[in-house]
Amino acid sequence: MEKIDWQNRFLAFKGDKLIADGKQLEVALKLKAEGAEPALRRGEILLFAGADGRQIDLHLSGNELDIERRYGVPPQLESAAPIVGSAEDASTGKKPRGRPKLGVIGREVTLLPRHWAWLDTQRGGASATLRRLVDAERKASVDSDSRRASQDRANRFMSAMAGDREGFEEATRALYASNREGFEAASATWARDIRRMAQSMAADAFIES
Repeated sequence: MEKIDWQNRFLAFKGDKLIADGKQLEVALKLKAEGAEPALRRGEILLFAGADGRQIDLHLSGNELDIERRYGVPPQLESAAPIVGSAEDASTGKKPRGRPKLGVIGREVTLLPRHWAWLDTQRGGASATLRRLVDAERKASVDSDSRRASQDRANRFMSAMAGDREGFEEATRALYASNREGFEAASATWARDIRRMAQSMAADAFIES
C-alpha cells in the first residue's frame, strides 16, 4: 500500500463518499466552490485532519480571497529563518556577541545528584549532553512513534466514520495488534472510500520493528 504523508492532508466526507482531499486550503476552496456551507452547518459533511485523524471545522465565510488569507501559508513564512541578534547587528552586519541563539527553550529539569554529577563530566556540559541523548532516543524510537501515531489517527477516523459498522471492533483490535490481514478482513465490507482512507491512515501501524 502506498505510504502517505498525512501531516498536511485533510479529508471531507459527505455520508460514505470522500468529496475533498488535499491541503487545508485546497479542501476549503473546493467546498466553497461547491456551495457546501449549508451542509457543513447541518453536520452533513465531516472534516478530518490527517495528522491525527481528529474532526475539525472549516470556516468558509467570505470570498475565495478571505479563505486564502484564513488557511493559506505565505511562502515567506514557510522558509523564514529565525533572526539572531539585535536590529543594530542586522543593520551593521556585525555578528552578535556571546553565545549564538539556536532556538533553545529553557525549562526546569529535575535530576538526582548522581545524574548531575555524570552530566558535568560529559563533553559540552549538561545541556549539550541532554540534547544528544534526546536526539539519540528520538532516532531510536522513530518506528514505534510512527506506529503509535498511525494507530491513533486511524482509530479516531474509524470511530467517527465506521463506529457502527460491521467489523469495527475487530478492526480496532487488529489495528492495535499490528495485524494487517485481520484489519483488512474486518474492514472489507465498509464503504469503499471509508475503507480506503482507514487503511491508508493505518499503514504505519503495520511496519515491522
